[in-house]
Amino acid sequence: MVDLLKASGLCGGYGDVQVLHDVALTVKAGEIVCLIGSNGAGKTTLLRVLSGMAKSTAGSILFADQDLRGLPAQEIVRRGIAHVPEGRRLFAGMTVRENLLMGSYLRGDGRAVINKDLDFVLATFPKLAERLHQDASTLSGGEQQMCAIGRGLMANPTLLMIDELSLGLSPKLVGELSKALTEINRAGQSILLVEQDVATALRLASTGFVLDTGRIVLSGPSNELVANPSVREAYLGMTAA
Repeated sequence: MVDLLKASGLCGGYGDVQVLHDVALTVKAGEIVCLIGSNGAGKTTLLRVLSGMAKSTAGSILFADQDLRGLPAQEIVRRGIAHVPEGRRLFAGMTVRENLLMGSYLRGDGRAVINKDLDFVLATFPKLAERLHQDASTLSGGEQQMCAIGRGLMANPTLLMIDELSLGLSPKLVGELSKALTEINRAGQSILLVEQDVATALRLASTGFVLDTGRIVLSGPSNELVANPSVREAYLGMTAA
């Protein structure tokens, strides 16, 4: 698989506060990559820097061999990266259908192509099809996450970045969302997943990166990270036998 996204020597943060330090991360085309770490490690900041919502101060962000560093967020969406933010951030007062279509607002495709993508989203998340004309802010937490992911997919991204898939959700809903992400990936979608449920993240992803205080401290195939004693103790609640 070829490299789709490659960040090298990446530094960034907010104002004078540097959060990320010399981060290196790669996502290959067609794979699911997870980014794990404790609260405050810088995971959300890294996604925000990659999507142009936070400032990078050094390094490079190569996406399909083009450097994205310094580009505004809307241009990064046009280049093919969609960011599903932590907390879903749906548009209150707008229906589920309207929220989904907002994801396509930068696309130049005709209505027929956009409607085809909408059909794919609704087939992936059948619960949304039953609530198309409902105010999105009145959905359950799991349904809101489905809507947020669907909105991201409506941008027709090459890379879908999801921040905290399971936040505040029951294990059953996390299972449903995990199954949907697997199906989306099988359809060819590359995914970068930030997730505090480390067991779920490593089960979904083929490759993982561990972020600690703004630095990548471990990376490799997910099955190797699951077997790593430091990962097992720090993130999976297991101790060495």
